[in-house]
Amino acid sequence: MEEESRSYTEGERPSEADFAGVKADLGKRFVAAVIDVVIGVVLGLIPAVGGLVAAAYWAIRDGLEFEFMHHRSIGKHVMKLRPVTLDGSPMDITASVRRNWMFALGGVVQLLWLIPFIGWLFVIPVALAAFAIGILELFLVITDAEGRRLGDRIANTQVIEVEE
Repeated sequence: MEEESRSYTEGERPSEADFAGVKADLGKRFVAAVIDVVIGVVLGLIPAVGGLVAAAYWAIRDGLEFEFMHHRSIGKHVMKLRPVTLDGSPMDITASVRRNWMFALGGVVQLLWLIPFIGWLFVIPVALAAFAIGILELFLVITDAEGRRLGDRIANTQVIEVEE
């Protein structure tokens, strides 16, 4: 039996029952991720602090209270996707960090390059960890029935489609 897809209007707070089993479109999630990667790369180019700024964007991107973002990343906003908590509580910076900390590791790698010797010792292990976690996240988004990745499980969230 096929599940009926449900979209949510801006500001509407779905309950767990409202979106259980509804998987956001993978194509839209991919395009949203590409948009966010481009933003992260551009932020990473800021001299000296780029890695830190990019890591901060990745960690808090789904919890910012900016009018143009509405508690989601710019990529998700453009693609009309929204991360929501399964208990219906508002998506905030804390939930965003729990959901996205693993993606901030790329910015940490950039920062480690700037720290002579000690930082350089950690670049490869952190980069390998970030790569492995990224592969796991991609695998889970594709194979999980609800499209929930590791970050979603940690933060008790799911990405849904919204009407705007």
